[in-house]
Amino acid sequence: MTLKEKLETDLSAAIKGRDDVRTRTLRMALTAVKNEEVAGKQVRVLSDDDVVKVLTREAKKRREAAAAFDEAGRTESAQAERDEGVVLEEYLPAQLGDEELAALVADAIAESGAAGPRAMGQVMKIVNPKVAGRAEGGRVAAEVKRQLAE
Repeated sequence: MTLKEKLETDLSAAIKGRDDVRTRTLRMALTAVKNEEVAGKQVRVLSDDDVVKVLTREAKKRREAAAAFDEAGRTESAQAERDEGVVLEEYLPAQLGDEELAALVADAIAESGAAGPRAMGQVMKIVNPKVAGRAEGGRVAAEVKRQLAE
């Protein structure tokens, strides 16, 4: 069963179970996946990796929206965004811990022979495929920058 099929199956179960948050979130996620499939010059079927990228992007939107709602004092809206984020996290690979991310970055620096902040691009090219949805890009970049500055 592909990830998209799992989302569709879980959506049916959520509708039958009258789980409003899960239903709303899965509908939004499937819409984002379908929009991605028809984007561009020709229609394509997304692989599980592509679906994970779409879900990661949607989860990031939820975190950013929750932070914005918190700043504006709209706690109910912020909580709704967080609830949707929790549902999306169930479909994403487990996030890397700080130690694991630091080890991956250190390996990439050793592999590329990079030194100094100017070599950040070389290191990011090596690290990003290894991280692939298990850590946010900004977090990876911050760790690369920190290690190259040492």
